[in-house]
Amino acid sequence: MAQQHGGPLNVDLNSAQMIYDEYGRPFILLRDQDKTNRVKGLEAHKANILAARTVTNLMRTSLGPKGMDKMMVSPDGDVSVSNDGATILDRIQVEHQVAKLLVQLSRSQDDEIGDGTTGVVVLAGGLLAEAEGLLAKGIHPVRIAQGFEKACQIALDHCDDISDTIPVSPENTQILIECAKTTLSSKIINRFHDQMAQIAVDAVLAVCDWERKEVNFDLMKITGKEGGRLEDTTLVRGIILDKEFSHPQMPKEIKDAKIALLTCPFEPPKPKTKHTITISEASHYEELYAREQAYFTEMVDLCVNSGATCVMCQWGFDDEANHLLLQRNLPAVRWVGGVELELLAIATGARITPRFQELSPEKLGSAGTIRTVEMGTTKDRMLVIEDCPNTNAVTIFVRGGNKMVIEEATRSLHDARCVVRNLIQDNRVVYGGASAEISCARKIYEASNEISGVDQYSYRGFARALESIAIALAENSGLNQIETLSEIKRLQVEENNPHLGVDCNCNGTLDMKEQKVFETLLGKKQQLLLATQVVKMILKIDDVMQPQSMGMM
Repeated sequence: MAQQHGGPLNVDLNSAQMIYDEYGRPFILLRDQDKTNRVKGLEAHKANILAARTVTNLMRTSLGPKGMDKMMVSPDGDVSVSNDGATILDRIQVEHQVAKLLVQLSRSQDDEIGDGTTGVVVLAGGLLAEAEGLLAKGIHPVRIAQGFEKACQIALDHCDDISDTIPVSPENTQILIECAKTTLSSKIINRFHDQMAQIAVDAVLAVCDWERKEVNFDLMKITGKEGGRLEDTTLVRGIILDKEFSHPQMPKEIKDAKIALLTCPFEPPKPKTKHTITISEASHYEELYAREQAYFTEMVDLCVNSGATCVMCQWGFDDEANHLLLQRNLPAVRWVGGVELELLAIATGARITPRFQELSPEKLGSAGTIRTVEMGTTKDRMLVIEDCPNTNAVTIFVRGGNKMVIEEATRSLHDARCVVRNLIQDNRVVYGGASAEISCARKIYEASNEISGVDQYSYRGFARALESIAIALAENSGLNQIETLSEIKRLQVEENNPHLGVDCNCNGTLDMKEQKVFETLLGKKQQLLLATQVVKMILKIDDVMQPQSMGMM
């Protein structure tokens, strides 16, 4: 064994290599000097489930219309308040790798469906809690995962059976509004959910292609401005730009505007390589000035001769060009973003022009009015472009007392728009208040009594996990959890009515169909599938190896 002063070396010779330098002195090279923590078997399962359940317990209190909000403070000191599952999990800093799977689970639900991000995490937490109990009984994790998958398929088929097909058309929008109201009921803007649901539905209908049943979200823009009241939020059938005309003496309103959209700057051309101009005489400076003036005059003349009455440019203006535009009575807007330019092109029918020489009357867009709107006493101004020939491009203008309210209202309206889009694509609904979950749990209990073997334990565990959604809803609403769940199960069996759920708003009836609490079948099935898949993935991990510096939690 290699010796050193003070005792033997604590070296793993299997990961060491002996080499010699040019003087014959030996050196030992070691690999993997960072010791790794390693957890295997049942302990790995328990550690992973504990980490995941820590995240799901955080989200549990945010479920339902009476769910609590969470306040997140970023390292920079930015504060955000929300009860949207995807937003909360995106803002909190999660270290554990398995807990990060739940963050990605919520994000997947948000990307695919746009709603139900809290419910899918709470369901995953319920499944993991049941799996922990089944593991303690000695059931193999693969058998548990297989049982969960089979139970999930039963629940999906039952959702199809209890769903209702509702008529959805441009003339009949009441059901769309009711679904949007259900989504908004748990948000900060639920005081005005009638108005907000109408805005969300109108925005989606404005851009919907009914033949293909497609909704292009790129044509819908949401912009907000601090100040005013939340109920001042409006839908503008046009474009709102957070800009103002480039010169304060330009007109504040333009009627029957002809709009030129430019991606070339109002500046003299510059060489792309480094260059130096040496001016040794006054005549040289005057010649340079005259050349610049000629450039500016030519640019403005090309715009005026094309017939444009308003110019919107992606780049900035030289002060000289700005002055010439004012002299020629040609209002202009500078620093318009690329996305806004594309929306303006769609709405007004204009062509985005990369060179002044290419401007022509055919490439101009039109708008009924372009007007400047002032916000309170802050002198903040915005441009509203309305009465465009193509009404497909719309803007939702959100008002609120502070930045947090506007951000949460924007997220809420996004969820409502997603639900309306999903309903247009698939007009089948199930009913809320955990009525679908309780009905599916009853169906899975019945199926578990008809099979033998350890799978029946997994079936019952899946059913209890579904019931945990109803328990969380009742708990967040201040109701007695056990009494509420037992009463709903009894009535569902006696009346054979799968629409009975938790009366979160204490309206006096358990019938969610009567209360008009709708959820899209598409979103409910996606919740079940995603939660089951991520739980199966976690259960199949039986060995965790990571550097000692990271720790296990």
